[in-house]
Amino acid sequence: MARTPSNMLPLGTQAPFFTLPNPLTNKHVTLTDVAGERGTVVMFICNHCPFVKHVNDEIVRIANDYRVLGFGFVAISSNDVENYPEDSPWLMRETARKYNFSFPYLYDETQQTAKDYDAACTPDFYLFDAELKLIYRGQLDDSRPGNGIPVNGRDLREALDNVFNNRQQNELQKPSLGCGIKWKQDANPS
Repeated sequence: MARTPSNMLPLGTQAPFFTLPNPLTNKHVTLTDVAGERGTVVMFICNHCPFVKHVNDEIVRIANDYRVLGFGFVAISSNDVENYPEDSPWLMRETARKYNFSFPYLYDETQQTAKDYDAACTPDFYLFDAELKLIYRGQLDDSRPGNGIPVNGRDLREALDNVFNNRQQNELQKPSLGCGIKWKQDANPS
């Protein structure tokens, strides 16, 4: 497994706007549609990555725990489906159903949204405040496939709790680590 870290978009960055299709509903979803009253979590994930599979259940638990507190959630897959057909929109629908995603799982065919967010890996997490300014980016928690640390979403949960309780965010934010986004030949931002 290749291990690619987050690029760590600068804190305070305004959330880049997007309009992307939801393969499950065949409707387009915008950032405005998913934005929460208190904050919004944007997650870059995909179907095949072992790092994402390792945390999918916890992602669903976190979304279910915090949506009722006024947070919005959205997942985006930006991988090149020509070379990675297991990440196709058809299979995204199956993944969303399998894990009972309570949030939209959107397809970034052009990969422009991943570029706009400077996303580097799956999973990659971004938390924006009520004004859609970036206040947390990085890992879900310290767990990785095979390292024996339980998946508990500690880092992202702490960031969400800080927003909910009007506390300062932790200045130490660890990058996520996962599979690199599968860029199309002509789209690689590096």
